[in-house]
Amino acid sequence: MDEMEEELKCPVCGSFYREPLILPCSHNLCQACARNILVQTPEAESPQSRRASGVSDYDYLDLDKMSLYSEADSGYGSYGGFASAPTTPCQKSPNGVRVFPPAAPPPPHLPPAALAPVPRNACLTCPQCHRSLILDERGLRGFPKNRVLEGVIDRYQQSKAAALRCQLCEKAPKEATVMCEQCDVFYCEPCRLRCHPPRGPLAKHRLVPPAQGRVSRRLSPRKISTCTDHELENHSMYCVQCKMPVCYQCLEEGKHSSHEVKALGAMWKLHKSQLSQALNGLSDRAKEAKEFLVQLRNMVQQIQENSVEFEACLVAQCDALIDALNRRKAQLLSRVNKEHEHKLKVVRDQISHCTVKLRQTTGLMEYCLEVIKENDPSGFLQISDALIRRVHLTEDQWGKGTLTPRMTTDFDLNLDSAPLLQSIHQLDFVQMKVAWFSFDPGSAHSDILFSNDNLTVTCNSYDDRVVLGKTGFSKGLHYWELSIDRYDNHPDPAFGVARVDVLKDVMLGKDDKAWAMYVDNNRSWFMHNNSHTNRTEGGITKGATVGVLLDLTRRTLTFSINEDQQGPVAFENMEGLFFPAVSLNRNVQVTLHTGLPVPEFYTSRASMQ
Repeated sequence: MDEMEEELKCPVCGSFYREPLILPCSHNLCQACARNILVQTPEAESPQSRRASGVSDYDYLDLDKMSLYSEADSGYGSYGGFASAPTTPCQKSPNGVRVFPPAAPPPPHLPPAALAPVPRNACLTCPQCHRSLILDERGLRGFPKNRVLEGVIDRYQQSKAAALRCQLCEKAPKEATVMCEQCDVFYCEPCRLRCHPPRGPLAKHRLVPPAQGRVSRRLSPRKISTCTDHELENHSMYCVQCKMPVCYQCLEEGKHSSHEVKALGAMWKLHKSQLSQALNGLSDRAKEAKEFLVQLRNMVQQIQENSVEFEACLVAQCDALIDALNRRKAQLLSRVNKEHEHKLKVVRDQISHCTVKLRQTTGLMEYCLEVIKENDPSGFLQISDALIRRVHLTEDQWGKGTLTPRMTTDFDLNLDSAPLLQSIHQLDFVQMKVAWFSFDPGSAHSDILFSNDNLTVTCNSYDDRVVLGKTGFSKGLHYWELSIDRYDNHPDPAFGVARVDVLKDVMLGKDDKAWAMYVDNNRSWFMHNNSHTNRTEGGITKGATVGVLLDLTRRTLTFSINEDQQGPVAFENMEGLFFPAVSLNRNVQVTLHTGLPVPEFYTSRASMQ
């Protein structure tokens, strides 16, 4: 029941309908709210002038062509008032609908009949479907009252009311437990036993639960709906052509005299049956929707669980990479330490050797100086030749690179971290079943212009410039499309895949880092390493779609135009890491579409293999 409440509330005031009117568009309005949103229309749009032109008063589809307000607007603007009222700014109802402010209450000395009638040529716009409806000379009385809706609201409000009380308790009535349909009295249990014993003539009375008794009370008197054209006549027949109840006088002298009519009771039963059948189908849809909501809620839970699991897996993978990097770091540091120890050993050995040699040389020099001081010629000449030879030999020993360092202070080790940094930058989720990605501004040529969250690209140069996708692929089957948003002067844009270090200032496929199809308005070619192959008829125009299918399981690259395969398989033996790529100039603008299923032409071909 709670879900039904919004159906019972007026879209203007936000409260339960009071004296609801049925508009020709089948929506409802409170009678007071309908009066509040009335506006005056030009004389040319009066009902009389419309009937003169042969247009039905209730043809709201045609009326919509003369709507005073745009359907694209979120509500209504400021309304021009009636002839007797100035233009007044609009206000918003509790439901967010902009409405004309209600008129000021009448002076207390005037009776309700003194209220100003609805002026001629009045018009109102349905707040739900925004159809403009022009009133005839009857004004709001021309719209039938929705008695059924009033009854539903009454029963709904009764069901929401406080618990029913016993009608026979003298002090502090207790909550009723039963209601006697014959006595039409609510009893609590003590009063029922005392005043309505189950014996004698009272034994035949039917006792029902209080809620059921309240409903039966409400249903017993049924209001009779009267004709809107003839207020003293009750509805007795149903006009099939106008799809509305009519009275006997309408058939005799009204506009329904030549229409097909059927008995009101028969049509009531028929429409009840049709509504019940329609509700059966709607009930099935509602059941499916409930099951679908359960599925979605389960998906939320599953997504949360999978996210935690995936995050843990990602952290573990990154931690493994960090551990591997730390291990490699330790190995490299070990090599540096070994080089450090080797250099120190060589230098220290040379210091030790040079120190010993210097000590020997210094000793020889001091000895020779002392010999020179001797005054005995014969004794000097006995050793001078040997000393001279020793001095020359020692001098020669110092001259054979002894005074050159055997080791440099520099470490001849250069860590090449560029490939690893590039791999880290390229680290991505390349094994996704369905890849969602956009163009990458970071790796694109500076002349490429981005928009639409980096899904749409063009260029400010007449030369071809290359842009890559953000995601690279090394395994799996991947398909994406590029729609041609603008195509001027028959250029040759190229579509395909490339390595991350592809040339960005030439057409895609000019170097050995790209595999592409370039296409004009009549034909296409495949190109890799500036080799052009497989000219194929059929080109592109504005609005065309180019598909790129990279199958790294079969190691192939295939292209399509407007969902039809373009030429044979373009390239085979595709291995490694590939990025989606496009080259274009300023005459072309394309939009990327990703996360797409594999096209039918490929799945059918794969099934035959």
